[in-house]
Amino acid sequence: YSCKKDNLEDIPSYIKIDTFNLITNSSEGANTHNITDVWIYANDQLRGAFELPATIPLLHTDSTNIKIFAGIKDNGIAGARVRYHFYKSYEEDVFLTKDHVTNITPEFQYIENAKFEIENFEGVGINIDTTINSEINFNVVSENNNKFASVNLDNNYLTFEAGTDDFEDLPQQGSPVYIEMDYKTNQTLLVGSYISYPQSVLNNELLFISPKEEWHKIYINMTQTVSEAIGHSSIKFYINMFRTDTTESSWLKFDNIKIVY
Repeated sequence: YSCKKDNLEDIPSYIKIDTFNLITNSSEGANTHNITDVWIYANDQLRGAFELPATIPLLHTDSTNIKIFAGIKDNGIAGARVRYHFYKSYEEDVFLTKDHVTNITPEFQYIENAKFEIENFEGVGINIDTTINSEINFNVVSENNNKFASVNLDNNYLTFEAGTDDFEDLPQQGSPVYIEMDYKTNQTLLVGSYISYPQSVLNNELLFISPKEEWHKIYINMTQTVSEAIGHSSIKFYINMFRTDTTESSWLKFDNIKIVY
C-alpha cells in the first residue's frame, strides 16, 4: 500500500497589500493617485491582477522576488483596468512561509523618462485658461494649504470650458500620452481636444466624466487621439461643463492637471 502523501505542496504562502505610496519629486507634481489594482509577479512569473486591498496566495516559499505593477482604471472606466505605463514597478525580495501572511507596502514612482506639463495652481503663471466657448472664468481658491481652480455656473450661465496650452510635439505612433486630473463636481464633464491643422481645427470630444462629490483622480488616455492626429500643427486639451438643469447651479473644482508623455 502506498502511504498517503501529505499535500503540503499545495499550501500557499500569502502576501498582503493594504497600503502603498506614490512618491514624487517637485518636477513630477503632487503625489495624488488612484491606483486600484496591482499586477503581481513572483520570480518573474505573472500571478495575476488583483484589486486593492489584496491578499494574494503564492505557491512559493523562502526568498522570493516580488514585482508589483500599479494598475488604474483607464479613463475612469471600471471595466478597463490597465497597468499605468508611467509608474515604475516596485520590487522586493520577500521571505515567504507556507500558510503565513507577509505584508508588503509598495512605493511607486514615475518612470525616469516621463515628461510632464503640470498645472497645480500653486505658482505664479497658469498654463490653463478658459476658451472662447466659456461664459465665465475660474477662480483659484485655497483650502487646507492647497490651491485649486473653482467654477460655479449659476444665474444665466450655462457653459464653462478651460483648455491647456497648445502642444506641438507630443509623441505619436502609439506612444502613451495621458492627462491626470483631480476633480470634484456635481455635473457631467466632457474632456476633449482641439486639433489644429494648417487649414482647420478639429474638435475631438473624447470622454464624459461622471460627477464626484469628493476629490477624485482620473487618468485620461489621450494616446490614440494624439497618434491619429497625423499632420497636425498643435493640440490643446479641454474640459467642458454644460449646465443642463437651470434650476440649480453646477460647480466644479479641479487641480493637479498633468499632461504626461
